[in-house]
Amino acid sequence: MSTDTPTPETQPEVIVRRAGRLGHLILNRPKALNSLTHGMVKTIKATLETWKDDASVATVLISGAGEKGLCAGGDIVSVYRSIIQGRPEDGDVFFADEYAMNSLIAEYPKPYVAFMDGIVLGGGVGVSAHGSHRIVTERTRLGMPETGIGFFPDVGGAWLLSRAPSGFGHHMGLTSTHVTGADALALGFADHYVESSQLEQLATALETTGAEEAIAAVAATGAAVPESPLMQQRDWIESAYAQDTAEGIVATLQAHGDPAATEAASAILAKSPTSVKITLELIRRAAQMSTVHEVLAQDATVGHHLLRGHDMREGIRAQLVDKDRNPQWDPSTLEGVPADSVFSAFDPVTSGSRN
Repeated sequence: MSTDTPTPETQPEVIVRRAGRLGHLILNRPKALNSLTHGMVKTIKATLETWKDDASVATVLISGAGEKGLCAGGDIVSVYRSIIQGRPEDGDVFFADEYAMNSLIAEYPKPYVAFMDGIVLGGGVGVSAHGSHRIVTERTRLGMPETGIGFFPDVGGAWLLSRAPSGFGHHMGLTSTHVTGADALALGFADHYVESSQLEQLATALETTGAEEAIAAVAATGAAVPESPLMQQRDWIESAYAQDTAEGIVATLQAHGDPAATEAASAILAKSPTSVKITLELIRRAAQMSTVHEVLAQDATVGHHLLRGHDMREGIRAQLVDKDRNPQWDPSTLEGVPADSVFSAFDPVTSGSRN
């Protein structure tokens, strides 16, 4: 959600506003669910760098124009065009700039408030869930859907997924499921629950009031915070995702008997088998890392390799370009994915392999 209505096409893709002591970034591509273009990434980072050293800016706020959500992810179709035109290195540059922006948000020295209302997917998580004050609402639908396009949960998402309660981050990453605002709180992706009708009031308060005080005035507490629906599935989630392999996870889900577990197994089997296995390894490695910056560096490495593989190109084609929803994965099964193809995705990128 935004405190702003959709704006004409002549308006910038990121609206940069100053009001009182608040610096406000508004993602302004409502017809595209505010998906991030390369230009938007560079604008956000440059503006944050400027505000970091501006004593008159006490708090930063990021929100999305329109009523559908903060951000549905990165403008991955432009990356696809670069791939099919033989320029995967353009994708490397896009991701490098995006991850640098994510890193800046994670270490930002001032309160960084994110309105995670409505759709918050992929790159939308990257511009919000690494911030210091992460606000969800009754309309939040948050997810890391990358395995469905032959990619993986990037933008430092594995840092968050690996630190979610046992099994829940693996469930989100492998199935691409969307979770609620209450789930996001329980999983560590958010800090405060605020009714969407109060966001405009909060944005105004941030102009003159410190972030902690302004948020405390409107945030739900105690019994007013809804329970997490996903946490009610703890039994099968914890047991299934404790398995060592993706095949073992799917088999345990299928054998459990809960319809939700069966649905999760089907969701995993519909995703890129290579991406599923890489994502499982990615989250496990992220759990051993000490900073989000290490995770983002890992993302850059894995992204470099997948940009040059089959499934990312095919997944974007099927889901976002031709929209036939019928990707032809290669290999087509989890059992068919060689272990070395998973581990090679984490191989350091040398100067001779950048093109």
